[in-house]
Amino acid sequence: MNDKFLEKLREKVLPYFEKCNPAHDVSHTDRVLNLALKIGEKENADLEILEVASLLHDVARHEQDDSKGAICHAERGGELAREILKELNYAEDKIEKVVHCIETHRFRKDNSPESIEAKILYDADKLDGIGAIGIGRSFSFAGTSGAAVHIAEVDVDNTEAYGKEDCCYREFLVKLVKIKDKMLTEPGREFARERHEFMVEFFDRINKEVRGEL
Repeated sequence: MNDKFLEKLREKVLPYFEKCNPAHDVSHTDRVLNLALKIGEKENADLEILEVASLLHDVARHEQDDSKGAICHAERGGELAREILKELNYAEDKIEKVVHCIETHRFRKDNSPESIEAKILYDADKLDGIGAIGIGRSFSFAGTSGAAVHIAEVDVDNTEAYGKEDCCYREFLVKLVKIKDKMLTEPGREFARERHEFMVEFFDRINKEVRGEL
């Protein structure tokens, strides 16, 4: 892929992350890109489409956050990606492939990933939410929302998201524990299994520490 095009694309993309929270900043985009290319090589996918889609997949994330979820960042991201790529004179047929990846990476409603590139972007995005980096992101989010550092006996059923008890461990029990079963590619499943095992070991360890067992 043309390095000059990627430089121009990154210049276009960076301003969209100035207002994003740390869990979805440009570092998240770069990690997703690295994972997508790694999986893409194993799956013989179109790495150009993957690279462009990865760089653009969260350009509307701040709009979703600002609207408190009223705007879907995947749908809006597809619209913005189309505009940006047209400005850069990217090939129309490639634009549609990229837009499909972005619109389906959230996998909501009936809009599911169909191409191998879309499935890979979905997996890479979800994988960044688990493992060591996933735990780090969850602690960061809990801290910015004023949640406790850790509650070993957190009551999932009687606590709410964004509350003081919405700690990293609650996020694991409510959401992160399920991600390994949602992967769409075999390499994604392999990454997810290893990352899941790390999280189980980590939370077992931290629970023992706060109970004074270690």
